[in-house]
Amino acid sequence: MPILLLFAVFVIATCGLIYELIAGTLASYLLGDSVTQFSTIIGVYLFSMGVGSYFSKFVEKELLAWFVKIEILVGLVGGTSSSILFLVFDKVASFRIILYFLIGLTGVLVGLEIPLLMRVLEKSKFEFKEIVSKVFTFDYIGALLASVLFPLLFVPYMGLIRTSFFFGVFNTIVALIVCYQFSDELKNKIALKISAWSVLVLLVIGFILSDKIMSWSESMAYQDKIIFAKSSHYQRIILTRNKRELKLFLNGNLQFSSTDEYRYHEALVHPGMASRQAIKNVLILGGGDGLAVRELLKYPQIQHITLVDLDTYMTDLFKKNPLLTTLNQGSLTNPKVKVINTDAFQWARNTNEQFDFVVIDFPDPSNFSVGKLYTNTFYREVCKLMSHEAVLVVQSTSPYVAPKSFWCVNKTLQSVGLLTQPYHCYVPSFGEWGYVLASKSAFHVAETYVPDLKFLNKDSFKQMAYFPKDMQSVQTETNKLNNQILVHYFEEEWGKVQ
Repeated sequence: MPILLLFAVFVIATCGLIYELIAGTLASYLLGDSVTQFSTIIGVYLFSMGVGSYFSKFVEKELLAWFVKIEILVGLVGGTSSSILFLVFDKVASFRIILYFLIGLTGVLVGLEIPLLMRVLEKSKFEFKEIVSKVFTFDYIGALLASVLFPLLFVPYMGLIRTSFFFGVFNTIVALIVCYQFSDELKNKIALKISAWSVLVLLVIGFILSDKIMSWSESMAYQDKIIFAKSSHYQRIILTRNKRELKLFLNGNLQFSSTDEYRYHEALVHPGMASRQAIKNVLILGGGDGLAVRELLKYPQIQHITLVDLDTYMTDLFKKNPLLTTLNQGSLTNPKVKVINTDAFQWARNTNEQFDFVVIDFPDPSNFSVGKLYTNTFYREVCKLMSHEAVLVVQSTSPYVAPKSFWCVNKTLQSVGLLTQPYHCYVPSFGEWGYVLASKSAFHVAETYVPDLKFLNKDSFKQMAYFPKDMQSVQTETNKLNNQILVHYFEEEWGKVQ
């Protein structure tokens, strides 16, 4: 009996932490700002466990029966929670209330389990100090296993919904084992077995149908038909298509539309290229879709392009998918292009290469893991990679919707000694979008551009460099690694339009 119940402790700890990690990851995907989401979810979960532990003292009789009931409920609530959250995200105005209710309920139930098990074990031959030692040993081992396997195995290979059902099944199996192993000690054992088997069947069906549940929830969230959906180690990648356009979404955020992405990428690449005559070696940080590379390959004088993007799955997709290679014109397989899949921050610190032009095309700074790539610390590292005459360009969110965010990027670049030229252009899918050119030495954007551009010319750039009154410079702080003020600006400004 003690060994079986100690195994139950191990399962409880593993499953409980997995549910917590799933909720934090899911909230980060849907709500952004991963640090805030994980912090609040961990806080609510631990507080709820404390509440559950407190209320466990009011359970005085039939401890094993109560344990079985709670284990069944944990399996049901924890196993179905991610499906519920994905399905209701775009359908309710109070998503956070549902999120924290499910987290709180799971925490309360998990908090009830361990004290009840310790009281059951107290009736065995173990001394109390041995009970405490063994319970917490199995508890922490289970937590370690969950924290290691979750990012390495479950998220990339099973996804959040299937992982949730998988561990719900584990909880329910523990309940069933206890039901059968200690059948003589349980009242209403038939009802408990029927309940456990019913929940187990429900969770197994959910596990089998996980992909369909995910597809259904995503089909309700996106207007157009989803033609591709996959979770990598770092993000959820969605491609949608209608009669006129193809769209890419990462973690629910639109990255481009095939109808107007040329405006964004021409504005990103060509002003910097036109500002210098002898650009031969180019670095792109981010830009795993290969669309900025496509624009750079219009310049025959470029000899080498290095693209550093974290997500191998993303760059492989844009190397091999026929729809996407048509869009980027096979740029990522061009012999001039070298793709490196690693963290840009660490790569910039460790390389000694020098570049004539640096294109920074990261996602918006909606969370701290991306915000670090917009800090003065990161820009100092990038400056070391730039030759004296090199030019840098950064996509810098919208100067209209998020002026503090935009001008914060500009100020942060200036703080590391770079001269800057902010500019913007209208991209129908996004509205007014901003960029900042920067260099160590004085530079002037030329009036001559390569001939086969759809949008950009000398007249359009003059307009792009002009900022009307509602987009003019505002005072901001420098974005530093230890404050990440840019993420706060971004959340504040974009939160008003959501």
